[in-house]
Amino acid sequence: MSEVRAEMVANVWKVVAAEGDTVADGDTLVILESMKMEIPVLAETSGTLARLAVAEGDVIQEGDLIAVID
Repeated sequence: MSEVRAEMVANVWKVVAAEGDTVADGDTLVILESMKMEIPVLAETSGTLARLAVAEGDVIQEGDLIAVID
């Protein structure tokens, strides 16, 4: 199991993947927006997206859980 965590304070601009999706290493899970820049959050391992802990419009802090890949 692999946890994907936020590296910065940002808004969740767009959710690309859904729980239950099969993802590959490097696939985009969500897109964050910070200071008018769009920052993709990528899967760091291949597997099934077991949990998506954010929704569009959420404000996340550094270290917050974004997703769990099983």
